[in-house]
Amino acid sequence: MLSTLLLSMPGGSEWIIIVIAVLILFGGRKIPEFMRGIGRGIREFNDAKTNVKKEIEDGMNEKESQKAS
Repeated sequence: MLSTLLLSMPGGSEWIIIVIAVLILFGGRKIPEFMRGIGRGIREFNDAKTNVKKEIEDGMNEKESQKAS
């Protein structure tokens, strides 16, 4: 399975083609804005993930404290 995954990864020349395609599609001025948007999206996803994890842990701790009483 791992060898299949490694074989499907793009190589050096393929990355160059991908970068050129992105430059053609978005242009040099749009790329920083695009990357900021991706960064914001990742940050919001991580914040939401952290909040959900915290709520689950708080709920588990609350249940344990109710059982102990």
